[in-house]
Amino acid sequence: MKKIALLGLSLLFTLGSLAQETKTTKEVKKAVTEKVEKNKKEADKKKKDTEKKATEVKKETDDKVSKAKKDVKSNSASVKGQAKSADGKAKAEVNKAETKTKEKATETKTKVKKSAAEEKEDLKETAASKAAEKKVKDKVTGEYKGKKVFTGPRGGKYYINKNGNKTYID
Repeated sequence: MKKIALLGLSLLFTLGSLAQETKTTKEVKKAVTEKVEKNKKEADKKKKDTEKKATEVKKETDDKVSKAKKDVKSNSASVKGQAKSADGKAKAEVNKAETKTKEKATETKTKVKKSAAEEKEDLKETAASKAAEKKVKDKVTGEYKGKKVFTGPRGGKYYINKNGNKTYID
């Protein structure tokens, strides 16, 4: 028991002596903390100054860029307008030419008369069958009873009947 008590007292004594600071260490610590504080203040001042200069430079460049953009926009607006008007005129001429060719084509179609059987077949085809033919993405491989024959992805052959449904061929 005496050994444990002596060991405890020796630990307390060593910790007590180590825990005490000398005057020189206190002075050194104060000097170091003062230097660190001064350096922080100087760094903050330099940072603020550079930020101010950067914002001033940015404002100046933004002003110059906006003035340049305005000048370019005023010049390019007239050029763009002229280009668009030229495109519009060219499209109008193309449309006029297309309508003329369509009119000529309809005139030639009306001049050619169809036989009675062909007219009946045309009447049999409804809007549904015509729309269904447009939707089909399969390959056209021939004709059957005056209808287009399509070949499906697995090789089946069919045509679109007057109701717009697929009718397969044996």
